[in-house]
Amino acid sequence: MGLPLRHLIPVATAGLLAPLAPLGASAGELNLEGVNRYARSGAGQSQEQVTSINQFSDVKPTDWAFQALSNLIERYGCVAGYPNGTYKGGQAMTRYEAAALLNACLDRITEVTDELKRLMAEFEKELAVLRGRVDGLEAKVGELEATQFSTTTKLSGQATFVIGANAFSGSDTANVDAARAAVGATTFSYDIQLSFDTSFTGKDLLRTILRAGNFADSAFGGAGPTGGLSTLEAAFQEDCGTGVDCGDVVAIDKIFYQFPIGSQFTATFGGRVGQEDMLALWPSAYPSDTILNLFTLNGAPAAYNKNLGPGAGLWWQQGGFSISANYVAANGDVGDPNIGGIGTVASAGTGTVQIGYAKEQWGLAAIYSRIQSGVGVPGTTPFTGLTYEANPNSRTDAFGVSGYWQPANSGWIPSISLGWGINGTSYDTAQAPGALRTSQSWMVGLQWDDAFVKGNALGMAVGQPIFATALADGQTPQDGNFAWEWWYKWQVTDNISVTPALFYLSRPLGQFTTPDTSFRQLGGLVKTTFRF
Repeated sequence: MGLPLRHLIPVATAGLLAPLAPLGASAGELNLEGVNRYARSGAGQSQEQVTSINQFSDVKPTDWAFQALSNLIERYGCVAGYPNGTYKGGQAMTRYEAAALLNACLDRITEVTDELKRLMAEFEKELAVLRGRVDGLEAKVGELEATQFSTTTKLSGQATFVIGANAFSGSDTANVDAARAAVGATTFSYDIQLSFDTSFTGKDLLRTILRAGNFADSAFGGAGPTGGLSTLEAAFQEDCGTGVDCGDVVAIDKIFYQFPIGSQFTATFGGRVGQEDMLALWPSAYPSDTILNLFTLNGAPAAYNKNLGPGAGLWWQQGGFSISANYVAANGDVGDPNIGGIGTVASAGTGTVQIGYAKEQWGLAAIYSRIQSGVGVPGTTPFTGLTYEANPNSRTDAFGVSGYWQPANSGWIPSISLGWGINGTSYDTAQAPGALRTSQSWMVGLQWDDAFVKGNALGMAVGQPIFATALADGQTPQDGNFAWEWWYKWQVTDNISVTPALFYLSRPLGQFTTPDTSFRQLGGLVKTTFRF
C-alpha cells in the first residue's frame, strides 16, 4: 500500500510548515547538522519525537496547517520538534531537510504496510471464509428482494390437525343412542389459517385472515346434540349462507383496519371483524393452547360472544387503564332490513363496552354487552342457545367480570384465570311458559408453564357454560352442566407442538335431558399445530 497523494501533499508542504530552498542551492548553503538531526528525529530516534500536537507550545488550532500536522503526528508518528517544546512552523527548510523528513514518514508507512501484509497472510483462510459468507448473504438478500410479494405485508400461518372421538353414556338411552349414531365415530379434521398483516405507516394494521377447515360434521365442530359445548376453538367451517357447510373452502375469516388516533386512542373498523379484535384488554392468561372454545371466553360467553361481521370500535388506553367500545352486526352485509342490515332489528348485532386495568402480572376487566336475537353465542346449553339464535323477539343484557394473575417465573405455581357472567333476557312479545329470564356462567383456568420440560405447558379448566337460572313463569330450571378439560402441550420444535387433551361434560343437554335420567359426554383428542 503506497502513501496516498492527499498524505504526500501535507508531508512535503503543510506538514513541514516551511518554504523549500531554491532548486539551485548548493551543499555549502545547507545546514547538514540540521538535516541529520531532522532525519534522526523523523525516524523516531530523538527525544524530540512527539505523540500529540498539544506538545508543541507554538502551534495553535487557528494555524492554517494545524489539521495536516495533527494527522501526521497521530497517524504516522514521523514529526519531531525542538527540545524546548516548539515546532517553529514558520522557519524555512532546505530540500535535503524536506527529503529526510519525507523519507522518515515513508519508512513508517512501510512498517505499517508490512504489518498489514503479515496479518493478511496469517488470517488468509478466515478472510476468505468471511468474503464467501458476505457474498452469500448479498446473493440471498438480492433473491429475497426480487421474490418478496410485498414490502409492507407480513405473512404468517397456522395449520392444525385434530384426531379424536367422543363417548356418550348415561341412563337417557334415547339421547345416548342418538348421539352415538350422529357423532360417535373417530374423526380426523384440519384447520388452516393464513394471516396477512399490512402496515402503511408502521403504526397502523390492515389484517386479512384466510381460513379453511372441515370440522362441520364432527362433534369437535358443533355437530351432534351437544352443539357448541364440544366445539374446539380451532374448529372452522364456512357457512354458505343457507346454514349448510361449504366443505373444504378457503374463505375470508376476518378483514379489518386498525390505526391510532393520537397517543391514547385506537380505532378499528372492517367488513368482517370480531368483537374480541376491538378490545384493548383480553382479561385472561388461559390457555396458551386452546381446546374447548367455551373456556376461551373468560367465564362470560354471552358478554364475550366473539360476534363476527361488519363492525367498528374505539378504545382508549393510558397507563394500565383501558376503555373499549364496539359494535358488530353479524347480518350487516345483508340489504334486506327484514333479515339483516346495520342497526335494524334483524342485524344480529352486539354492542359492547369494557373497562379494564392490567399490570405486568395481572389484569381485571368488567364488560357489558347488549345482544340481539340471532347472535350465535358460543358456550351455551341447548336451551339457552335457542334464545339467542332462534327467537326473533329477544334481547339480552350480558354482564361479566374476569381477571387473571400469573407468576413472575414459571414453576409449581400456575397462572390463574377466572370469570363470571350473568345475563338477563327480555322479549318484545308474549312468550310461552318456561321462557328464559336469567342465565349465568363461570370458569376457572390454571396453567403451568415449562411443565416437566422447558417450553411445554400443562393446563386444566373447570366451569359452567351459560345455563338457565330463572324462567319467566317463575319455575325452577334444570339446566345445570359442568365442563372440565385437561391438556398437555408438548413443544416438539419452535414451530410444531403436539397437545393431547381430554374434556368432560357432566350434563351437556341441560334442560333438554329426559327427566330423572343422566347424559354425559367424554371427549379425547390429539391436536398437532404447525406455525410458519
